[in-house]
Amino acid sequence: MVYVGLDGEAGLLALGLPELVQLCLVAPWWRDAPGRTPEELQVVADEYREDLPDFARRRDRAARALGIDLDELPSEATVLARLVERSRGPVAAACLVVGYEGDPLDPLFNTACP
Repeated sequence: MVYVGLDGEAGLLALGLPELVQLCLVAPWWRDAPGRTPEELQVVADEYREDLPDFARRRDRAARALGIDLDELPSEATVLARLVERSRGPVAAACLVVGYEGDPLDPLFNTACP
């Protein structure tokens, strides 16, 4: 699954629908992840939960509706680490998104970051 944003960024999000659903269930604020430190990501997650106080209930309800065992959902850290890994691996290079002028769109994550 490849994401193409309106601001000219693109990148591989997940290898298949199950990974994408996990990302959306566990860290629906993932679009705010690029370029942030783990501490900054925690602030983003906390703000998301503050804005949506029934987030856990909604996530659990959606997971059950999709037949997903809540105990098998990965942690936020795992999902975000996988997102960064996907953006840098060999599959990401094969999923390069090229804009209408022929130039590649900006990556979701700076590949030079550790």
